Amino acid sequence: METFFGRLKNEMYYGHEKDFRSFEEFSVAIAEYIDYYNNERIQVKTKWMPPVKYREASIRSA
Repeated sequence: METFFGRLKNEMYYGHEKDFRSFEEFSVAIAEYIDYYNNERIQVKTKWMPPVKYREASIRSA
């Protein structure tokens, strides 16, 4: 969790504080980021799959 929130702050907040005109706009941006983080982001340790697809593949192969 600590890593996730650190990444969220670095990628969404720091340097962008004034980009959001309201809390609602910021809230929508965070929800979109969480969706991206879970469903689209790929990395080496998940064999170049998004985390959700990697977990699904791991369950099927177990």
